[in-house]
Amino acid sequence: MFSRRDKDVNDAIILPGQDINIKKISHSLREEDLLDSPIEIGRNRIFLTAVVFLFLFITMSVRLFDISLGGDRSYKSYAPRKADNDITKFMLARQDIVDRSGTIIATSLPTVNLYANPKMIFHPDETAKKLVEAIPSLNYDRVYKQLSSKKTFVYIMHNLTPNEQYLVNFIGDPGLSFEQGEKRVYPQGELFAHVVGLTDVDNKGVAGLEKGYEKVLTEEHKKITLSLDAGIQDTTRRVLKEGIDEFSAIGGAAVVMNVDTGEIVSMVSLPDFDPNNFGSSDVDALFNRATLGVYEVGSVFKLFNTALALESGKIKVTDTFDASEPIKLAKFTVTDYHGENRVLTVPEILVYSSNIGSAKMALEVGPDAQKVFLSKLGLLNEVPFDIPELGRPLTPAVWQKIAAATVSYGYGVAVTPLHVVTAVSALVNGGVYRTPTIIKRDVVPEGDRVLSKENSALMREMMRMVVVNGSGRNADVVGYNVGGKTGTAEKLSQHGRYVERKVRTSFAGAFPMDDPQYAIMVMLDEPKATSKTYGFNTSGWNAVPTAGKIIKAIAPQLNLRPRERTYEETEQSLIPVGLFN
Repeated sequence: MFSRRDKDVNDAIILPGQDINIKKISHSLREEDLLDSPIEIGRNRIFLTAVVFLFLFITMSVRLFDISLGGDRSYKSYAPRKADNDITKFMLARQDIVDRSGTIIATSLPTVNLYANPKMIFHPDETAKKLVEAIPSLNYDRVYKQLSSKKTFVYIMHNLTPNEQYLVNFIGDPGLSFEQGEKRVYPQGELFAHVVGLTDVDNKGVAGLEKGYEKVLTEEHKKITLSLDAGIQDTTRRVLKEGIDEFSAIGGAAVVMNVDTGEIVSMVSLPDFDPNNFGSSDVDALFNRATLGVYEVGSVFKLFNTALALESGKIKVTDTFDASEPIKLAKFTVTDYHGENRVLTVPEILVYSSNIGSAKMALEVGPDAQKVFLSKLGLLNEVPFDIPELGRPLTPAVWQKIAAATVSYGYGVAVTPLHVVTAVSALVNGGVYRTPTIIKRDVVPEGDRVLSKENSALMREMMRMVVVNGSGRNADVVGYNVGGKTGTAEKLSQHGRYVERKVRTSFAGAFPMDDPQYAIMVMLDEPKATSKTYGFNTSGWNAVPTAGKIIKAIAPQLNLRPRERTYEETEQSLIPVGLFN
């Protein structure tokens, strides 16, 4: 007896010569058998793969088309700022700082920083060893401590070179990563060090303009154009350094200002430092003597005392004062260094630098009026300026007759060289005080009148007399009619007493005096006597000739033409003929 299955098999057998019955074998080629065949499965897989590749091709084509039109909007070209565990936050790049002619003073270059996720470092000791081998400047103990911490983000090193980055990549540790960064560089080196300042490892300003204009350079993303001129700055620095070296001074400062705009065209403080490598600098080199150091400037203050006397209305240029005898005020005695021992006119008091005559003029005007006038000249307060390193003047605790007398010849008030050059500008520019700046001005501020035009003209003539006939002779430059005032002030010891042979010497002036364009202040700290100075170390022998050399060198750079006639040869003098003998 056959089963149904045997029957189906027999029915499927075809004998030779027998006709094929399609109906009988159709059941053996079922539809599900055809679908499960290897050929059909292969076709389906090929079709699916083609669909996937087509989708990817279309996606990539659309993306590339989008990038070609609008750029990759998701890409950030600035370095991420570390904020807890989020390293995807980006800060704006710092903008450039340039001089008035566009010469780059500070700029940023792209670089990379190396950081690590210690939780992904499985062998801190081995990784630290490999890092130190790749970058020998790294300290093994420090790196090992960082990689062994429980933090998820630590900076290992900033500003890697391409070769260092390659060597770290070669280590192949997944816990080490790079981020795009910036490195601040200063192409001019030391030349603008105290003005521009510097940034820290996180590219944040920590001194000078970099600190004072942090928001402008980063958040506002604006380039800063200075009023300083790289060529004039270089000349001033070179000549000042020669003076410091010649007289073995421990330091010095020089400031040159446009008297009509208040713009500083040169500001130098020595010693200085290289902001590209400030870590190796001496502490003294980081100190800005031009804006931060406050000093008693000695007889330079007689300029302001003389202007006060004339502006008060109580004293005329033709008045005279007896300087033949010292003045006694309580336990103090006012004497002259090299006295004329006679009656002196107001111009002679300034030219011969009489302490006695200056003190008598100050006492006649009075302490209150003196204080008010010096305040108008900005000499009693911190001067508004563009960098944060600013010195606050030291003034008498009690402003009475004794203080008025000593202040008249430069003792009892300590100010910065920036204070002095700004006040001198007001004396010679027609009597208008303008706040100083190292940022190029598009609009000149109106300023405040502190001196009448007539008294300003008188001050210019008397300042010229100091250079022609007085202690400022070595500052004179043929054709540029320099005028000014010398000053020598003894330095205080740690015990609060003046040391006779330790002095700061200064020259403050302007040029050309027939039409003043620039004011200058030069200061030398502890200059020494030489054989050429015959044993003297007062300002007439060191600060004054240094100032003269600076003026001679920079005047052509400032596009100033030499005068055909010297100022004293003109017939427009406001001082009566014969008054100055």
